Parts: sequence; C-alpha cells; structure tokens
Amino acid sequence: MSNPQKKSMTWILYSFLTVACWGVYGVYLHRGQTEMADMANGRWKAFLFVGFAYFLVAVIAPLVMLRLNGKPGDTNFLAYPRSGQVWSLIAGIVGAVGAFGVLLAFGAAPQPKASYVPVVMSIIFAGAPIVNAFVSMYMTHGPAGSRFEIRPQFWIGIVCAALGGSLVALYKPEPVKEKTPPAAEQPAKH
Repeated sequence: MSNPQKKSMTWILYSFLTVACWGVYGVYLHRGQTEMADMANGRWKAFLFVGFAYFLVAVIAPLVMLRLNGKPGDTNFLAYPRSGQVWSLIAGIVGAVGAFGVLLAFGAAPQPKASYVPVVMSIIFAGAPIVNAFVSMYMTHGPAGSRFEIRPQFWIGIVCAALGGSLVALYKPEPVKEKTPPAAEQPAKH
C-alpha cells in the first residue's frame, strides 16, 4: 500500500479507536459512579474524575504536543482566532453536559440500575448520529438558499439507527436466573 493510500485509511483507524473508547465509556462511568459508594453524591464524584481525566488528556497532552510540534506562539491560546475559541468551548460544554447527562440517566434509571447501562448508551449512540446528521446539514448548508439532495437511503439510515437503538434497548441481554431445584419431597411421617 502506498503512503497516500495508507494515510487515507488512517481516519478509519482513529474512528474505530473512538468507537472502542466510547463503547466502554458508559460502562466505566457507571462503574466509577457505583464504586464511589455514595448514593447521594456518587455521580458528582465520578464526574469530577471525568473532569480530571479531561484535564490530563485534553489540556496537558495538547500543550505538550503543541510545544513539541507546533510553531512558536502556538501555546498562547489567547492569540487563537476568536471564533475557533468560541466553537471549541461550545463543543467542550456540550460534551461535558452530555457526559453528565449519562450519569443523570443512570441515576434516574429504575432498579437494578446497572441493567440500564446498555439501554442508556444504546439510546445515546443511536440518537447521536441522527442529531449529528441534521445539525451537520444545517451548519454546512453552503450559500443561502441552497438545498440538499436527500436520497431515500438517508431516511432509511435514520430509521435504521432509531430502530437499531430501540431494539438494543428493548431486548438487551438479561442475566439468566438460576432455576432452583424442586424441593425434595419430605419423607412421610409415621
């Protein structure tokens, strides 16, 4: 495979990295909340550590990479274009609010809460691409008055995403309940 072909496929590897990370995100987040052993404030404590992780991965790591690979002045974030700052900040806020929404959904789920982790995450991961499709169309609409050619396959995809998320949520695997053996017959008393 030539270098341009190899580079053109890198995006899909990063996409699958994200699928893997976000695929376990809800499970790990629920586990962290539960392991805080605090029914009243466990979600706040878990969210605090999510924030610490974001600080390490999304603040420290980019600063190191900019220092190593960037141009002089790249670490002066106040000099960045204002619109880039605003949209990136909005993205961070909606990401953080979404992460907290996951915790709130876990907390509001009926008992046993752990069994709702796949339901919550299925709804999120089936619904998010639908929202993304419409918001992306709106934000990248081009010149005023432009129209989209929306093919039937798009609508089929929307229905499949919604149906897929619903089916996973409704028919999630349930733990198998062990059958208790029938009580041994009592010997007759004489």
